[in-house]
Amino acid sequence: MNQIVIMGRLTRDPELRHTQNGTPVASFTLAVDRRFAPKDGGERQTDFIDVVAWNKSGEFVSKYFTKGQMAAVTGRLEIRDWADKDGNKRRSAEVVADNIYFTESKKSREASGLPVVQRDDYSQGFSTPVAGSDFAELDMDDGDLPF
Repeated sequence: MNQIVIMGRLTRDPELRHTQNGTPVASFTLAVDRRFAPKDGGERQTDFIDVVAWNKSGEFVSKYFTKGQMAAVTGRLEIRDWADKDGNKRRSAEVVADNIYFTESKKSREASGLPVVQRDDYSQGFSTPVAGSDFAELDMDDGDLPF
């Protein structure tokens, strides 16, 4: 089974490109903190993980996510072999995203001036945790929740 779940901050704005046949593809990097700090008391390590999102997911992430924003991604790990300009064999690992999720509240997005997903965007098939459902975000302070 090849299933990856990562959460971190975007290190740059997603870059949307199109293949020769017009398929949209967005690429971005997530800075993902490792779960535990080293035993010697040093700082936690951070991994910089390349992510690729295709089709509607790529359009979605390029429209609604920006540098510094927290995001969660589910997908699969893909290893690619390639040759550099000198002909040396190289290998790269990247996550091919199936779903990209917001991990910050709608209020914090609005306060930061970031674009907010509209209900019409869900109906266009973008990958979100509530796509095509009747769920709605609660308009209340998180402190009122029982958990």
